[in-house]
Amino acid sequence: MENNPKIAIYPGSFDPLTNGHVDIIERALKIFDKVIVSVMYNPKKNSLFSVQERVDMIQASIGKKANLEVDSFDGLLVDYTRIKNAVAIIRGMRAISDFENEFQMALMNRRLNRDVQTIFLMTGLRWIFTSSSIIKEVATFGGDITGMVPQPIKLKMLEKFPAKKEN
Repeated sequence: MENNPKIAIYPGSFDPLTNGHVDIIERALKIFDKVIVSVMYNPKKNSLFSVQERVDMIQASIGKKANLEVDSFDGLLVDYTRIKNAVAIIRGMRAISDFENEFQMALMNRRLNRDVQTIFLMTGLRWIFTSSSIIKEVATFGGDITGMVPQPIKLKMLEKFPAKKEN
């Protein structure tokens, strides 16, 4: 890394982390010197996992990498980018329906801190249909989420929603 490493923040609720998120993280690691995956605390959301559980699950899923940090925060994202000396915010997008809300957030973040860029990365085609909320719904009803989430996440989901037994 150079003297001024290019640091990006990948914020999200990650409740739970999906393989689509992992795809974005891996691709961002190829672009930036360091990526900080930050679990957002959002009191408006009724989360399945605590913030600390999500941080731990992400670390277990991705493993140790010199250029990756897993953290959490609450408050304004642009304030957090200043604290971490980040130059970019990574946002994953699955479909055009994600764009309007993401665009509004990017414009507001840009207004609050002109030194931080928002970078949109499209999720790989194989992950377009996956989202944390869909994964939770499938798991709630005993559906198989194999291949949609990393193995450590699948195991934690099975603890929350034991597979339904057939009669």
